[in-house]
Amino acid sequence: MMKKIFLIIFFLVFLTKAVSAITISEALLKAYKNNPELNAERENIEISKQDLNISRSEFLPTVTLSGSRSEENTEKLTNRDGTTSTGRDVSPETQSIIIEQKLFQGFAGVASFQKNKIGLNLAEANLLKIEQEILYKAIEAYSGLVLANKNFSINKKNVNLFERLVETSRARLERDQITLSDVAQAEASSAEAKAKFINSKNELNTSKLIYEKVIGAIPDIQNLDDNLNIDLQIPESLNESIKISKTNNPELIIAKLEYEQSEKDIKIARGDLSPSAKLSIESSKTNDLSATFDEKDKETIMATMSWPIFSGGKNTASLKKSKNLKNRKKLLLDYAIKSNDTSVASSWSNLKSSMSFLDSVKLQVKAAEIANEGITLEYETGLGRSTLDVMQSNSILLNSKVSLASAERNFILSQFKLLQAVGLLNNSYLKLQ
Repeated sequence: MMKKIFLIIFFLVFLTKAVSAITISEALLKAYKNNPELNAERENIEISKQDLNISRSEFLPTVTLSGSRSEENTEKLTNRDGTTSTGRDVSPETQSIIIEQKLFQGFAGVASFQKNKIGLNLAEANLLKIEQEILYKAIEAYSGLVLANKNFSINKKNVNLFERLVETSRARLERDQITLSDVAQAEASSAEAKAKFINSKNELNTSKLIYEKVIGAIPDIQNLDDNLNIDLQIPESLNESIKISKTNNPELIIAKLEYEQSEKDIKIARGDLSPSAKLSIESSKTNDLSATFDEKDKETIMATMSWPIFSGGKNTASLKKSKNLKNRKKLLLDYAIKSNDTSVASSWSNLKSSMSFLDSVKLQVKAAEIANEGITLEYETGLGRSTLDVMQSNSILLNSKVSLASAERNFILSQFKLLQAVGLLNNSYLKLQ
C-alpha cells in the first residue's frame, strides 16, 4: 500500500514539474510581449503614423474662426476747423472665418509626404531589427541560465565524488594501500572542486539576473526546461541564406529606406528655392463699428504668390547639405550590401562548425564516462590505480561535461544567429503566437 502511495506522489510531482516547465518558445514569447525596449519601439510606429498625418495636412485647407469685442470711450472729438464735435462710445464686435488653401509650394509638400510614408516603413524595419535583437538576447539569456544550472549541477556532483574519494583514500591509507601524500592529493582536489562549485553558484545567480532583465521574473530555476532542442526552419544552404537575407535582413532594408528618404530631402530643399502660391477667402461681420456706421459685412478673396530670391545663402546651403547626405547614405547602402553577404557567410560557417564540435564533444563525454567508471572501480578495489589516476579521470569527465553543455548552447545560438543574419528571427517566422 505504501509503495503505491509513494508511486502516486512521485508521478504527481513529476507531472506538475513537467506542466510548469518553462520552454524556449514560452520564454521567447514572454520577451516578445513584455520587453520594454521592444514596446518602446512599437510606440515609434504610432509616432511615424502621426508624422504621416501631419504631412498629409499640408494638402488640405485650413479653416480659422475668430471673434473679438472691444470698448471704445471717446472723451474728446475735434473737427478740422477746431470745433468740438459730439461723439458716442461704441463696442465693436467682429466675427470672421478664414479659409486658406496652399496651391503650390515647389513640390516640397509632396516630397515631405512621400518621405514620411517611407518613414513609416522605416519605423517598421527598425521594429523588426529590435525584435530580432531582443529575441536573440532572450535565447542568450535562456540558454545561458540553462548552461549555468547544468554547470552548477555538474560541479555539485563533482564535490560529492571528491568527498567520496577522500573517504576512500583515508580508508585505503588505514590499510596501508596508499601513502599520506595520496590522501593529501585527494583532499586538495576536493577543495578545488568546492571552489569551482562556489564559482558555478555565483555564475548561476548572475545568469538568473540576466534572464530576468531580458525575459522576466523566474521564481524557480528548476522550472526551466533544459531541453535546448527546438524545431527551427534553417535555410538549407549558404546561397539560399544569402538570397533570403537580401529581401528580409532589416539592416539592409533600413539602409535602402534611408537612402530613399535622402532623395526626398533634396526635393524638399529645392522647394525652399521655388515659388509658392496660396488662396484665401475671408468673411467677416462687425457690429457697432463706429459712431457713423453700425454694421459692416465684408467678403475678401485673395491670391498670394511668393518667391524667395535671397535668404543669406541658407536655402542654397541646405540643398547642398541634402545632396551630401544623399551621397553618404548611398555609401552606407553599398557597405550594408557587402556586409550582409559577409555576415550571413560567417553565421553559416559558425553553424556548421558548432554542429561538428557538438558531435565531437558527445563522443568525448561518452568515452570519458566509460574510462572514469573503470578507473574508479579499479581504484576502489585496489587493482593498481593511483589517487592521481582517479583525480585526472574525474577532471577529464568534468571538463567534458561542461564542454558538452557549452557546445549544446553554442549550437542553438548559432542557429538563431543565422536566422538573425538572414532576417527571419521574428515572431511571424518562429510562430511564437
